[in-house]
Amino acid sequence: MGRGRRHRGTTSKRNQIDNSNENVEKPLASFDSNNFQKPICSNLHFEEYYKEQRIVKAEEWDSFMEFLRKPLPAAFRVNSNGQFCDEIRLKVENDFMKSLQAEAVESGELEAIKPLPWYPKNLAWHSNFSRKEIRKNQILERFHEFLKLETEVGNMTRQESVSMVPPLFLDVHPDHFVLDMCAAPGSKTFQLLEIIHESSEPGSLPNGMVVANDVDYKRSNLLIHQTKRTCTTNLMVTNNEGQHFPSCNTKRTLSVASEINPHPIDQLLFDRVLCDVPCSGDGTLRKAPDIWRRWNSGSGNGLHSLQVVLAMRGLSLLKVGGRMIYSTCSMNPIEDEAVVAEILRRCGCSVELVDVSDKLPELIRRPGLTKWKVHDRGGWYRSYKDVPKSQRDGVLRSMFPSGKSDKDSTGGGNSYEEMAYISSDESAVEVCDLPLERCMRILPHDQNTGGFFIAVLHKVSPLPEFQEKINHRRNSFTRNNINSSEKSSYEAVSDTVVTKPEEGAEEIVLEATVSENGFNPPEKESTCDEGIVELAQKLDDMGGKREVPSLQGKWKGLYPVVFLRDKTVIDGIKTFYGIKDESFPLYGHLVTRNSDISSHGNVKRIYYVSKAVKDVLELNFAVGKPLKISSVGLKIFEKQSAKECEANCCSFRITSEGLHVILPYMTKQILYATMADFKNLLQHKSIKFLDFIHPQIGEKAAKLALGSCVMVLVDDTQLGSEPVKVKTSTIAIGCWKGKASLTVMVTTVDCHQLIERLSDRSKEVEIAENCLKTAETA
Repeated sequence: MGRGRRHRGTTSKRNQIDNSNENVEKPLASFDSNNFQKPICSNLHFEEYYKEQRIVKAEEWDSFMEFLRKPLPAAFRVNSNGQFCDEIRLKVENDFMKSLQAEAVESGELEAIKPLPWYPKNLAWHSNFSRKEIRKNQILERFHEFLKLETEVGNMTRQESVSMVPPLFLDVHPDHFVLDMCAAPGSKTFQLLEIIHESSEPGSLPNGMVVANDVDYKRSNLLIHQTKRTCTTNLMVTNNEGQHFPSCNTKRTLSVASEINPHPIDQLLFDRVLCDVPCSGDGTLRKAPDIWRRWNSGSGNGLHSLQVVLAMRGLSLLKVGGRMIYSTCSMNPIEDEAVVAEILRRCGCSVELVDVSDKLPELIRRPGLTKWKVHDRGGWYRSYKDVPKSQRDGVLRSMFPSGKSDKDSTGGGNSYEEMAYISSDESAVEVCDLPLERCMRILPHDQNTGGFFIAVLHKVSPLPEFQEKINHRRNSFTRNNINSSEKSSYEAVSDTVVTKPEEGAEEIVLEATVSENGFNPPEKESTCDEGIVELAQKLDDMGGKREVPSLQGKWKGLYPVVFLRDKTVIDGIKTFYGIKDESFPLYGHLVTRNSDISSHGNVKRIYYVSKAVKDVLELNFAVGKPLKISSVGLKIFEKQSAKECEANCCSFRITSEGLHVILPYMTKQILYATMADFKNLLQHKSIKFLDFIHPQIGEKAAKLALGSCVMVLVDDTQLGSEPVKVKTSTIAIGCWKGKASLTVMVTTVDCHQLIERLSDRSKEVEIAENCLKTAETA
């Protein structure tokens, strides 16, 4: 069965004054042509700034600006581990690529859609049509509807092409623990989950997991909605500040850790970290032209300190031997190379910048800059010694290539020769001798994309001890404990980008409270979407009674979850569906929300978590719950309030999203059907046992126990030779067996998508059979 992604730290991914949906990665045709009728696609300060920084050669400047002023082409990606991955890719290649070509020629484009040459297996595509153009005629409208449907059910993701790049350089394996520090809106998280699941066998769960973090709970809801389409048990969404993300180290915790049994992990460290930080976002000018009118160099300067602190925290959470990606959607060297240079200086020999120039050779990118200048309202500065003392609160030494002033010769443990000078007509310009050319700059006019910056970092040894202490201290204290230079810069960011907590920002703060019976849940109701598992809590073993908690600070948007320990419920599910615990363990892997428990103690929804997620949940309990978990687990069972339920009927039905996880371990309540009966049920939604096309299928349906069951599609030759081994290609749907009929328990959208897929398969089979007959006749 297949599976159907910006505080970031403290703010949104792009440095925008408002918090509108512009922060969201746009759907296909990610721009509305109405926004570009009278665009303001110029900013004199922008042009002067980047000419001075020399990010492109003089002869390229006009081309660079021309592309920046054009709307961004839309892009989309096929889910690599989706059940219909190959079929969807072939449909794009053989159907839409050809049928849309005439429209492309009419619009003056050479190609309507084309695969991104650097993305593996032709799974990512670039379109030259706007949303208005897609709706212009019947062919384009059909393409648009196809994209919407496949995206909704999780088979595709509409995502800016440069946004797809960082996960490809992260080199994620299925057993890796991965942290996406500033994850909303979630398209990169979706990609990481695809990679985690890609090589897993049907019915087996990866040993790794992804922790997707975003400080803004509203943006977390968007992140949860995006990643919910992956139908994964291996994801945890958290609402911590990225620069204070906890390592959950039991050695530093004296609370309840000693009262709980030893855990498989004693500290939360990661094999891979994606640190895609908040930035000024001028690389997104093509999809967000409003940035033109309000761009200024101060935006990048104000975010520099936060970006450094986020990157350092990411490296602190990274295992030795692990890899971290630092990336921005900004072209500003103050947010890009200056941040990388500063973290290399702080980390010394413990971290190295990786040369990945031999990877993805068809992706055109440019080496990082080794020299740049700093600009603020006082003008241009070539070194920190030129900055007046009155300006040093906003212009920091870490912004310069050397990271030093003339009075400071200590570099925080750096092993590189950090700085040289070259002559210019005006004054000496600093040149950084760190290997910043290993960084990657993606510019819009190279491959008709947005702008992006990527640096790949490898942790070769533990960070210098004093840096670890600094990181721990920052993680333990509030933002008021940040040193003066960082604090001034942080406050500057807060004033222009994010609402401060004391001014009404909906910051999430929870001080864990412990009673004699365990962890008490908050009493606030959730604002998250139905079906989302939120803050993990330990259930009181003494009957599951919920106590009123005492909260400190603010709590908005989150609600606690408890481990399900009701033996009667779990044993009833195991018996009804024929699940053996040794093959598919339920105890310790099932959780539910407090809001899903009625006043009578009845559970409404049950969620399943992988072993990796389970271990992290238990670790979080042990150290006092510093992780503010907003989503965890895959909804696998839901209580069905059916009047037909009898004494031997399990009232918990299997959900559509959880079906692929549990089906390989079921030995009961399975009905095998051929294509004709399968499609007939999807089209009519409910069929009486006597009305099945194949009478034997209706007879077997009648013999099933009342309640939830699963219909599995098989070939005519397999009918009667059950059970059939579940494969990745196996198609199945959840149903409800009543007294006289079988009813499908699938959404209308899923039904429509599945009917289309089956129709395509039927056509392919018919064509193949006709070809075979023709060949035999010849």
